[in-house]
Amino acid sequence: MDAVGVVCEFDPMHLGHERLLRQAKADTGLPVVCAMSGNYIQRGGMACLNKFARAEMAVLCGADLVVELPTPWAMATAERFADGGVSLLAGCGVKHLYFGSECGDIAALWTAAEVLLREDIHRAIRAEMDGGLSYAAARQGVLEREAGCGGLLAQPNNTLAVEYLKAIRRRELPLSAATVRRTDGGHHGAASASQIRALLAVGQATDAFALMPPAAAGILGREMKKGLAPADPARLETAMLSRLRLMDEADFAPYDGGGEGLYRRVYRAVQAGVSLGDILTRATTKRYPTARVRRMLWAAFLNLEPPPAEIPYVRVLSATADGRRLLRQMRDHGVPVLTKPADVGLLGSEAQSLFTREARRTDVFALACPINPSVCGEDWRHTPVMV
Repeated sequence: MDAVGVVCEFDPMHLGHERLLRQAKADTGLPVVCAMSGNYIQRGGMACLNKFARAEMAVLCGADLVVELPTPWAMATAERFADGGVSLLAGCGVKHLYFGSECGDIAALWTAAEVLLREDIHRAIRAEMDGGLSYAAARQGVLEREAGCGGLLAQPNNTLAVEYLKAIRRRELPLSAATVRRTDGGHHGAASASQIRALLAVGQATDAFALMPPAAAGILGREMKKGLAPADPARLETAMLSRLRLMDEADFAPYDGGGEGLYRRVYRAVQAGVSLGDILTRATTKRYPTARVRRMLWAAFLNLEPPPAEIPYVRVLSATADGRRLLRQMRDHGVPVLTKPADVGLLGSEAQSLFTREARRTDVFALACPINPSVCGEDWRHTPVMV
């Protein structure tokens, strides 16, 4: 098996995403495999449209196979997100990893990754955090002092790129890595997914479509006509507040990944807050950034379990003819490929448990759709989109 891989969210797909996929295929001549977040995403919250529609966008815009990165990895820190995505791709036979970055300098990104894997650097970062800095600020400062490249971590795609490289080195994977410099203004630029979501939120769909590949815009338009997009987390706010208010202080502790007592602060914010925005404002500090608090609230709402050491299956969301050929090779090599949801029980109890929880979270996602939420069990009925 041999393929080139991309870790992604495509929330939703924009023109820069399409360029990355087509560049990866042009450079390598290999099928492109995407490890894509499911219905929930890394910043904390839900994607703007469901995972099968986003996977269909991907295969129409350069990908050959899209597999799901389950929620315990998808809605996590950058480090866990990257580790889950890279390990999932490696299991699919990927030998070459492609990703976007603001700097476009693979050598500088490798330097940062190697430095951040050192134990003495971990201790130095912890010391900075003890002085009140957030993890991100502490890490950036230490990296700047040690290697003169801390500024890389001021930009989100560079940060994810470094985490991909750390995962490759930490897992000792035989993956090469290449980066494509973003030329669209970056994460918050005029052609970014966040800008598309902002336009959709204020009803400017035509302007949003203009920032997307035509095939992807067509799928988004189709889903909007069905009443399935864009998903709006505000529709779940009362349900989230109800769940959070039923929790004791100790109930928040399992979702405090840093083990720094943030859960106590979040509990107090929940008790005093009258909206999710209010809770976020009360809990956020210089040390505890909004994204971290938001992920914690969503993890508590979804009863998100700690992830197992490895992702126990490869769930296929969409594939082309080349992707299906790769799937046959994966099965021949014993990869636990899942195309029929009913077969998950054949993959063991850990796979069954994870899939069942993912299916329940999909049922919750459906409630955020504009006018047409599905009944429960959609994940058990939905098979991959084949093109």
